[in-house]
Amino acid sequence: MKSKITLLAFTFVFIYSCKAKKEATTTTAVGSVKVVETLSPVEQSTETVALASGYDGKNLYENNCAKCHKLYKAEDFQKEEWVPILKDMQKKARIRDAETLAIFNYLTENK
Repeated sequence: MKSKITLLAFTFVFIYSCKAKKEATTTTAVGSVKVVETLSPVEQSTETVALASGYDGKNLYENNCAKCHKLYKAEDFQKEEWVPILKDMQKKARIRDAETLAIFNYLTENK
């Protein structure tokens, strides 16, 4: 009986520890519009920006996004409109935060 309780306790701790970490919210000013982004703890670190610079955003955009739908031009959406689109597509495409950031930088570099 004692071993069953211990096993159940370890299982609970394991499942609880595997849950996604709590997300933080940051506000970014874009021109006169404020964009609220939900960032994971990984995105909050400055290391993510360094990692994103190591990825080719154009290549990632063309290879990941074109698998499921036509590619949109960067000009089709404003900078603040790309944020929720990329967050939603990140889950579907199963790409990392740094890769998503590189795609975002590619799509919004001239805006």
